[in-house]
Amino acid sequence: MSEAGHLDEGFFKRYRALLDAEDTAFDELEHAYEDGDRAHFEQDLSTWRLELERRTAFLDRHGFAPIAPSIVT
Repeated sequence: MSEAGHLDEGFFKRYRALLDAEDTAFDELEHAYEDGDRAHFEQDLSTWRLELERRTAFLDRHGFAPIAPSIVT
Protein backbone atom coordinates (compact mmCIF):
# COMPACT_ATOMS: atom_id res chain seq x y z
CA MET A 1 0.00 0.00 0.00
CA SER A 2 1.09 3.52 -0.52
CA GLU A 3 1.65 5.90 2.37
CA ALA A 4 -1.84 7.28 1.87
CA GLY A 5 -3.20 3.82 2.72
CA HIS A 6 -4.61 2.93 -0.67
CA LEU A 7 -3.61 0.67 -3.49
CA ASP A 8 -2.15 2.57 -6.42
CA GLU A 9 -1.72 1.85 -10.10
CA GLY A 10 1.87 0.69 -9.59
CA PHE A 11 0.70 -1.99 -7.14
CA PHE A 12 -1.84 -3.35 -9.61
CA LYS A 13 0.60 -3.30 -12.52
CA ARG A 14 3.18 -5.26 -10.51
CA TYR A 15 0.56 -7.68 -9.21
CA ARG A 16 -0.77 -8.24 -12.74
CA ALA A 17 2.77 -8.96 -13.97
CA LEU A 18 3.25 -11.49 -11.16
CA LEU A 19 -0.07 -13.17 -11.98
CA ASP A 20 0.86 -13.35 -15.66
CA ALA A 21 4.25 -14.90 -14.85
CA GLU A 22 2.58 -17.47 -12.60
CA ASP A 23 -0.02 -18.27 -15.26
CA THR A 24 2.65 -18.73 -17.93
CA ALA A 25 4.67 -20.99 -15.64
CA PHE A 26 1.57 -23.07 -14.88
CA ASP A 27 0.78 -23.42 -18.59
CA GLU A 28 4.27 -24.80 -19.19
CA LEU A 29 3.84 -27.17 -16.25
CA GLU A 30 0.52 -28.36 -17.63
CA HIS A 31 2.01 -29.04 -21.07
CA ALA A 32 4.89 -31.03 -19.61
CA TYR A 33 2.40 -33.09 -17.57
CA GLU A 34 0.18 -33.75 -20.57
CA ASP A 35 3.20 -34.74 -22.68
CA GLY A 36 4.50 -37.08 -19.98
CA ASP A 37 7.82 -35.23 -20.02
CA ARG A 38 9.09 -35.85 -16.50
CA ALA A 39 12.31 -33.82 -16.84
CA HIS A 40 10.50 -30.73 -18.07
CA PHE A 41 7.72 -31.29 -15.55
CA GLU A 42 10.18 -31.15 -12.64
CA GLN A 43 11.81 -28.01 -14.03
CA ASP A 44 8.46 -26.34 -14.75
CA LEU A 45 7.17 -27.27 -11.30
CA SER A 46 10.15 -25.50 -9.74
CA THR A 47 9.57 -22.46 -11.92
CA TRP A 48 5.86 -22.34 -11.07
CA ARG A 49 6.59 -22.63 -7.33
CA LEU A 50 9.11 -19.79 -7.59
CA GLU A 51 6.55 -17.55 -9.30
CA LEU A 52 3.94 -18.46 -6.69
CA GLU A 53 6.40 -17.59 -3.91
CA ARG A 54 7.24 -14.27 -5.59
CA ARG A 55 3.54 -13.33 -5.77
CA THR A 56 2.94 -14.40 -2.17
CA ALA A 57 5.97 -12.43 -0.95
CA PHE A 58 4.77 -9.34 -2.83
CA LEU A 59 1.35 -9.56 -1.21
CA ASP A 60 2.94 -10.15 2.21
CA ARG A 61 5.14 -7.04 1.82
CA HIS A 62 1.98 -5.03 1.17
CA GLY A 63 0.15 -6.37 4.20
CA PHE A 64 -1.94 -9.07 2.57
CA ALA A 65 -1.46 -12.31 4.45
CA PRO A 66 -3.41 -15.46 3.61
CA ILE A 67 -6.17 -16.38 6.01
CA ALA A 68 -6.26 -20.01 7.06
CA PRO A 69 -9.61 -21.59 6.31
CA SER A 70 -11.69 -22.46 9.31
CA ILE A 71 -13.22 -25.89 9.58
CA VAL A 72 -16.90 -25.87 10.25
CA THR A 73 -18.16 -28.91 12.11
